[in-house]
Order: sequence, then structure tokens, then C-alpha cells
Amino acid sequence: VLVMILPMWMNFLLRTIAWQNILENNGIINTLLKALNLPTINIINTPTAIVLGMVYNFLPFMILPIYNTLAKVDDNVINAARDLGANGWVTFRKIIFPLSIPGVISGITMVFVPSLTTFVISNILGGSKIVLIGNVIEQQFQKVGNWHAGSGLSIVLMVFILISMAILAKYDKESEGTNVW
Repeated sequence: VLVMILPMWMNFLLRTIAWQNILENNGIINTLLKALNLPTINIINTPTAIVLGMVYNFLPFMILPIYNTLAKVDDNVINAARDLGANGWVTFRKIIFPLSIPGVISGITMVFVPSLTTFVISNILGGSKIVLIGNVIEQQFQKVGNWHAGSGLSIVLMVFILISMAILAKYDKESEGTNVW
């Protein structure tokens, strides 16, 4: 758990810039590849770099709620499943996964909004070549100066997020972590 929390103590922007230093053409990865006489790879300014940066920055927000939910599962429930003849896969599918659903939904909620609205990661790791909706909104406000279009896009995005969150909340309330399958 501490391995997941430690990077979160550092500023989001600094973590993203650190990834830029790792992935750039003369960064840590390519320096290591050169030292091993292997061909270098071009990751920076690609969708792969953006995905790596987003996964690194948002993965703890997904893992921690799931961990918290699974930590509350009583060991006697798992032992009872084993006593009744369930193997590891059946125990996971019938008991552990359904009990983890509230943590999964909480994690989705915590990751969905920031990943949908981010523009910093794609600007730094994508070199402004890959455009996400957050980039479009930021450009409308900062570069184009079209506040009306930026505001309109923001409202459309906010409505989409609210509808998505309402669907997630309805699903979570109906299942309450049980009887999903």
C-alpha cells in the first residue's frame, strides 16, 4: 500500500515531468538501452507515453478503494468457500469479485473525471500532438480566447460526467456489491 501512496505525496505536475525525463529520447530508458547496445525506442510524444503517464498518475486512485474494500472481507467467508469445495477461481468469481464491486465503482468514480478532463499529461508527454477533450477546452480558453466555445464544451463535458456518475451511482445502489453475476 505504501508503494502506491508514496508517489501521491509528490505534485502531479512533477510526477508528469519525471515521466517526461524517463521517456524522452535521451532519457533514462534510452540511456539504459544504449548502455546495453540495444536499439533505442521513441516513446515520448506518442499515445503510449500519454497512457503510461495517465496509468501512473491515476492507478493509485483505482487500487486504493479496491484494497480498502477487500481488506474488509472476512477471512471466514473465503475459508467457508474452500470448505465447501470451491477452488481459487470459483472463490474469486463468486465471492471476492462481487464483494469488491463497491471498491471498483468507487475507483472508477475517482479515476473517470480526472482522466477525462486532464490536459497536462497530454501536453507534456504527448508534445501537444495528441488532443484530448481537456486539451480542446484549455485551448479554447488559453490560446484561441473563445470563452463561449470553451464554456459550452465544459458544460457538455460536465453533463456527460454527471450522467455517467448517475448511472454508476444507480448501478452501485442496485447491486450493493452483491449478486452482480
